Amino acid sequence: MSAITRDEVAHLARLSRLALSDEELDHYATQLDVIIGAVARVAEVAAEDVPPSSHALPLTNVFRQDQARPGLTPEQALSGAPAVEDDRFRVPRILGEEA
Repeated sequence: MSAITRDEVAHLARLSRLALSDEELDHYATQLDVIIGAVARVAEVAAEDVPPSSHALPLTNVFRQDQARPGLTPEQALSGAPAVEDDRFRVPRILGEEA
């Protein structure tokens, strides 16, 4: 027995202000029946003793601790730069910007 009929699909189409052909009504009735059946199967599997979960395996924080590490000094960072100005990388002016 079908969970949703062609007449129900036609009713939903009218409520949604959709003009569907006879072929589309049959097609969507079949598709909606498959979807409703799949949802029913999932509902059958869900048991009271199985707690809801977001992952198949329990997860804990997988990130490492945030620890400060020594970085480069300004001299080290700018050592390979082609041009330096006021302890910064010097780059060509773009888009006609004014200083």
